[in-house]
Amino acid sequence: MKSIFAIALALFTVSNISMAQDKQPFSLDDLIPGGKSYAAMQPAKAYYSWWGKSLHRTDIDNVEGLFTLEDINDILQDNGKRKIHDLRYAGFPYPGKPIVLLASGGEFLCINWKDRTIESSVSYDRSLDPRNDYIGFEPKSGSIAYSAGHNLYISTPQGEVIPVSTDGSLDLVYGESVHRDEFGIDHGIFWSPSGKSLAFYRMDQSMVSTYPQVDIEGSDTSRCAALVPDKYPMAGETSHKVTVGIFDLQSRRTVYLDAGDPTDRYFTNIQWSPDSRYIYMIELNRDQNHAQLVRYSSQDGKREAVLFEEKNDKYVEPMMPIQFLPWDPSKFIYSSRKDGWQHLYLYDTTGSELIQLTKGTFETIDFLGFDATHKTAIYTSNEVHPLQCNTYSVDMKGRRTLLDNGKGWHTPTLSPSGTEYFDNYSSPDVARQIIRYSTHSGKRPQILFEADEPWDGYATPKMTVGTIKAADGKTDLYYRLVLPTDFDPTKKYPAVVYVYGGPHAHNIDASRHWGVRGWDIWMAQQGYVMFCLDNRGSEHRGLEFEQATFRHLGVEEMKDQLCGIDYLKSLSYVDADRIGVHGWSFGGFMTTSLMTTYPDIFKVGVAGGPVIDWNYYEVMYGERYMDTPQSNPRGYAQTSLLNKAKNLKGRLLVIYGGNDPTCVPQHTLSFIRACIDAGTYPDLFTYPGDGHNMQGTDRIHLHHKITQYFNDFLK
Repeated sequence: MKSIFAIALALFTVSNISMAQDKQPFSLDDLIPGGKSYAAMQPAKAYYSWWGKSLHRTDIDNVEGLFTLEDINDILQDNGKRKIHDLRYAGFPYPGKPIVLLASGGEFLCINWKDRTIESSVSYDRSLDPRNDYIGFEPKSGSIAYSAGHNLYISTPQGEVIPVSTDGSLDLVYGESVHRDEFGIDHGIFWSPSGKSLAFYRMDQSMVSTYPQVDIEGSDTSRCAALVPDKYPMAGETSHKVTVGIFDLQSRRTVYLDAGDPTDRYFTNIQWSPDSRYIYMIELNRDQNHAQLVRYSSQDGKREAVLFEEKNDKYVEPMMPIQFLPWDPSKFIYSSRKDGWQHLYLYDTTGSELIQLTKGTFETIDFLGFDATHKTAIYTSNEVHPLQCNTYSVDMKGRRTLLDNGKGWHTPTLSPSGTEYFDNYSSPDVARQIIRYSTHSGKRPQILFEADEPWDGYATPKMTVGTIKAADGKTDLYYRLVLPTDFDPTKKYPAVVYVYGGPHAHNIDASRHWGVRGWDIWMAQQGYVMFCLDNRGSEHRGLEFEQATFRHLGVEEMKDQLCGIDYLKSLSYVDADRIGVHGWSFGGFMTTSLMTTYPDIFKVGVAGGPVIDWNYYEVMYGERYMDTPQSNPRGYAQTSLLNKAKNLKGRLLVIYGGNDPTCVPQHTLSFIRACIDAGTYPDLFTYPGDGHNMQGTDRIHLHHKITQYFNDFLK
C-alpha cells in the first residue's frame, strides 16, 4: 500500500511529531468543544472587516485609525444605550462613510465615529426570539427584517414595526428557512437591491405529520412533561407547500409569485435581478431530477419565462443562486454538476449558455463574488488537490488563475470592490495565518496575523494521510491514520474507525493537522490506533463518486470502509480481533450498519444520533438519495437496520439526544425494540433535552461516555 506522499504527485508532507515521554498529555477538556480549556488549545483568531478598500482588525479595542472600543461606548452611553464588550463583529455597510454597524441588546446601531452620533437605531422585540436567528439588514433604508413567532416583521429606523404577516403559527410559517435547509437554503428573507421590496418564504405545513417531541421540564403550571410538537415530513409522506411573497414597503402590499400549485415542488436559490424588476428562482419536482430556472415579475408576481432546464436520471441539487455580472447585468453565472463536476457556467438572461467557465476533474467549492475592475469571478475549488481548498479567479473566457499559495485550506473574504481579499488559511503544519491577497497580479501577499501552534509542548501523536482503492477497484479514497502516543511498532493495539460517510461532508483535508478530531487525539493518548476513511458518497469528489450510493445508502459506503479495514489488518501493530467503530448522525447509521452487517469484524461500536430506517427520515434529503419508499421498497428494506437487529454480536452503545429534531428519537427507540424482539443486547444512553448534537458540558460528558465504553470492552 503506497502513501500518496511516496509517489511523484505528492503535494504534502506527512505530520511526524516525535513522542517525547516528557511532553504534556492532553485532557479531554483541551480537545472537545465545551471543555474548560478548549478555547485556549485552539489556534488564536483575529477578526477583520472591510471598510471600502481598507481592511481593519475588529477583535481588538482599537480599530486602527478609526475608533476605539472606548470611543464607541462613550457614544452609546451619551445616547442612553448600554455598553458593548467587544467590536469583533463590527461591520461597515457604507463604504467610505465613517459609519459602523453593531448589534447590541436587540438593536442594530449605525454609529458615526467622526460625528460621535448614532445615525440610526433599529430594534426588534427580543422576547419574540427570531426563529432562525437570521435578521436581514437593509442598508439603503436602514431597516431590518426578521421572523419571530412564525411571523415576519420589518423594523424601521423611525421606530415603526411593520407586520408583513399576522397569521403565523406552527402550521403557517413566514420568513424562515424552508425545505428543511436543503438546496443551500439557510434563511427565508431576501431584500431587493433597491431596498424597497422584500421577498420571503411562506411555508404551509398544516398537512405535515406532527412529531411529538417532549419537554421533560414541564411548564409553569404543571410538573408533567409537556408536548412540544414539531412538523416532520417523513420520506414518502405528505410534504409542506411553499410559496414566495414580495412585500412592497411603500404600498404595504404583498404579491405572491404565480408559480402554480406548490404541491410536491421545491423553490430554491432565490435571486433578485440587479434592477429589482425580477425574481429568479430554481424550481424542482419532488423527485429532484428536473430543475428549471424561472423568471418572475417582482411587480405582479407573473411567471415570465423558463430560462433553462437541467435533468439527471438520479438527482439535480442546485446549491447557489445565479450571480449577475456587475459590469453586465444581462449575463449571470450558474453553478451546476451537469458535466459530472461542480462547475461555473456563463449564461445570458435569455437562458443561453455562453461558455463553461471552469472545467476539469475537480469541483468548485464556494463562489465569493466578482472583481468588477478586472472582470473576473472569484471562487474556491479543489483543483490543486482533492484534499485542498484554494482560491482562484476566472475571466469570462474561462482563463483561471490561482491566487493563493497553492497549499492547504483557504477560507477567503472578498472586499466590496473584489480587488482584494483576506484569507483564513491553515495547512497540516500551519495552525492559522490570515493573509491579505490581491485578486489580480501586481501586489505581494501580506501576512496580517499568524497563530502559534497551541499543541506545541503536548504529546501530539503521529498522523499520516494516504490513499487506498475503493471497493470498485479503481477509485482513490483518502484515509487518515493516527498512531497511539508513545507508539511502539512491536506492540499490538486496538483500532477504532471513526466514520461519517454521507453526502455534504468529509473528514480528511489539508487543513491544520489534516482536519483531525480532538477525540481522535484523546483516543490515541489512551492507546488506540485511530482510522478514518472518506468513502464514496462523501463530498467534493464529483457526481459519480457521490451517486454511487444512490437508492441504497450505506451499502457501497460499507464496502469501501471494509477496504479500510483490510488496510488496518495489514498493519503489523493492529490487533485484528480488537476493531471498533464510532460515528454520529449518518456516521451513527454507518456504525450500526457495520456492526450488524459485518458482526464478526467489529467487536465494539458507539452509534450516536443514528438513522436506523430511512422511512423515518425527512423528505428532501431522504428522497434525494433513496427515492421514496413506495418507488424503492427494496432499497429501503435492504438498508433498514430494523431488519439487521438480529445480527448484532459485539457490544454496541446507541446514544441519542432526547429531543433530536433531525434523526428523531423514533429511530433509536425502534432499533432497541427490534433488538429486544430479536434477542440481541445493545446498550442505550440518552441526553434528555438535547438535540441532534450535545453542546457545552454535555459534549464533554458524551466523549467521556464514548471513551469509557471502548475502554471497557475493546481495550
